[in-house]
Amino acid sequence: MSRALKRPSATSRSAQGDRQKGIDRVIALLEALLRLHAPAKPGDLAKLIGAPRSTTYEIVNRLLDAEMLDYVGQDGSLYFGRAMQLFGAAFADVNTLYRRAVVAMATLAADTGVTAQVCALRGRKYVVLDSRSGHALHRITSDIGVEVPIPWTASGRLLLGHMTAEAIAGFIPEKDYRLPGGRMLDRDGFAAEVMRCTAQGWCETTGLADHFTRCFAVPLREEDGICRMTLCLVLPVDTPLPRRKALMARLQHAARLLSSPGPG
Repeated sequence: MSRALKRPSATSRSAQGDRQKGIDRVIALLEALLRLHAPAKPGDLAKLIGAPRSTTYEIVNRLLDAEMLDYVGQDGSLYFGRAMQLFGAAFADVNTLYRRAVVAMATLAADTGVTAQVCALRGRKYVVLDSRSGHALHRITSDIGVEVPIPWTASGRLLLGHMTAEAIAGFIPEKDYRLPGGRMLDRDGFAAEVMRCTAQGWCETTGLADHFTRCFAVPLREEDGICRMTLCLVLPVDTPLPRRKALMARLQHAARLLSSPGPG
């Protein structure tokens, strides 16, 4: 005879809800620090995540004990602790494509003198996962982890390549089609660019996020064929055509090597 399932009591449901809310606040606090990209005081973090100061201090103390947060400076500000580096290293240990991509990125930056990046999506935004500046006189840098609207980027046109036009339209917020200069990108035109760039296996954009840079991106496909990361070069917009062709060739060659199985 089967045993009847017990419905959780109101007290049990309340405890589960409190635990879930606590977990959500931990995640929100870490996300707030990541978006700030700078140390912050516990009181400021409490305001950012909409939590009571007492609750925020409890979370902060637990994360300090776990070395996921640490104090920075003398004013009580907090930032990520040494344990976060261990989590990142563990991710790289199991994600061989990412590990190899970082090596390729560093080699490209050293050999070409321009900024090289490994990029991906985070939620419905684009982020730089890692970046290396070249030795060129005019260096172009991008902050790692800063969320940027997908239509502003060359990589975004490759990272959405597995989606249909309808799915892309539902995925990207309407406001993200507006470029920093105020120009509004056409939604259907953007979806067509995604299809074109995916089919040709590379993407080049000029003057989208600003008027000074040109971006090259190539897809890094995983075993299922989906592009979840890209390898990119960021260079001055006025780079001569022969130089651009040479850089694109280097980038595509690096992507081909990465698409082949490498050592674990």
